[in-house]
Amino acid sequence: MKQKRLSAFSSLVFVFFCAALSAHAAQEGGNSSTESTNEIFKWINFAIVAAVMIWLFAKKLPVWFRANAGRISSAITKATAAKNEAERQVREAESKLAHLQQDIAALQAHAQRETVEEGERIRALAQGDAKKVGIAAHAEIEAAERAARLELKALAASLAVDGAESLLARQLTPTAQETLVDAFVKSLEGRPN
Repeated sequence: MKQKRLSAFSSLVFVFFCAALSAHAAQEGGNSSTESTNEIFKWINFAIVAAVMIWLFAKKLPVWFRANAGRISSAITKATAAKNEAERQVREAESKLAHLQQDIAALQAHAQRETVEEGERIRALAQGDAKKVGIAAHAEIEAAERAARLELKALAASLAVDGAESLLARQLTPTAQETLVDAFVKSLEGRPN
């Protein structure tokens, strides 16, 4: 492959050189040979420099172009991936934004339901506590009523005993006491032992 390139290049240089010589010969029409020799050396020098430049470019540029194309392709691939990711994030954000009002409404409805449920639960607890307080108060009232009745009975009994004592003390005179004792003794005498 290199030999083909080299032979093609040398053929090209030779053709170029011949064309330059014929063009120069036609122009000068046979002026001085020194000028034509200088001119030939200039063209040979140009051909060598051009050949070296073409060879360098042919050797180095394709590698550089391939590497540059690879870098560009890699950058394009990365940019495409980044663009796709950004578009995905935009779509996701737009979707979330579109559903934001619905989410807010759902959260408000949920909070309102929880508030109503909590209010009902507190009301039920308060009613239960009120019933318990009512039952406890009723039990206390009954206990106090029983205690008052017992106290009233004790007071009535005490008053009755005191009243009976005072009545007895007024009605039992010494003659009445003597009659009672005699009646008691007579009742004992008639009994067998």
